[in-house]
Amino acid sequence: MTTSTEVRIAYDRVGDGGPALLMLPGWCGDRTCYQDLLPLTGRHRTSVALDWRGHGGSERDVADFGSADLMDDALSVIEQAGLETVVPVALSHAGWVAIELQRRLGTARVPGIVSLDWMVLGPPPPFLGALAGLQDPEQWQQVRGALFEMWTTGVESSEVHAYVDGMGRYGFDMWSRAGRVIAGDFQPQPSPVTALAEDPVPFLHVYAQPVEDEYLRAQQDFAAQHPWFHVQRVPGRSHFPCIERPAETAAAIETFVSEL
Repeated sequence: MTTSTEVRIAYDRVGDGGPALLMLPGWCGDRTCYQDLLPLTGRHRTSVALDWRGHGGSERDVADFGSADLMDDALSVIEQAGLETVVPVALSHAGWVAIELQRRLGTARVPGIVSLDWMVLGPPPPFLGALAGLQDPEQWQQVRGALFEMWTTGVESSEVHAYVDGMGRYGFDMWSRAGRVIAGDFQPQPSPVTALAEDPVPFLHVYAQPVEDEYLRAQQDFAAQHPWFHVQRVPGRSHFPCIERPAETAAAIETFVSEL
C-alpha cells in the first residue's frame, strides 16, 4: 500500500484491533526489518510497517529531509490506514520520531512507545564522533564499515547480515543526512529518557546488545525510579532484535501493549 500524500509512502498492514502498532525503521534501512515481526504482532492487533521517504518502496527521488518530514510520513500512514490509537515501534533513532508523534497526537491516541535497540540512556562520546564522520566525504565509508562490523560480528543470523548488506546500498547522501539529523535530534537533550521525562508515557525498550549485565542493570535502576520506563533484554547479539529474535520481540511488545 502507499499513501496518497505529496510524497508517496509505502507500507504493509496486517491484523486487526487496537491499539495498532506503527513500525518505524531506522535510517538507511527499509521496512523489511519487520517482515518476520509483522505477522506475529498481527495475530493480536493491527500492525503497520512503513518505509520512510527516500527508502525502500517509498518515493526515492525526494528533496533533502529531516525529522519533521519523517513525522509527516508517519502521520500520513496513520491517516491513510485509518489508525485511531497507535503505539509506535521504533528501531534505533526512529525513536525521536516516535517521541514527537506522541507529543503531537497526545496520550489518548498514542498511549505508549516501544523502542528497539536505542541509546535510551544517552550516546557514548565515540558515537557522536561517528555521526560527524558520516558527514565527512573522506571518512563516511570507514565509519559506516565500522558500524556494520559492530552490528554483525558474532551474529549468526543470515537475515541480519542480509539486512545490513542492504543498508550498504545507500550512499553518502543518505548516510550523511542520517548523521546530521541524528546529531541534531540529540542536541536539545542528552538522552531519550531525559526527553521522555518531561511528559512521560509508558515506554518499553527491547534490545539484545550490548550483552553486558551492567547496561541492563543501569536501565533497571532507572526503571525503579521511573515507573513509566520498562526494559526487556531478549536473547541474541544483534542491533536488530526484530530480525534476529522476532518471536521474543513480539511477545515483549504484546505484553507491554496489552497492559496499557
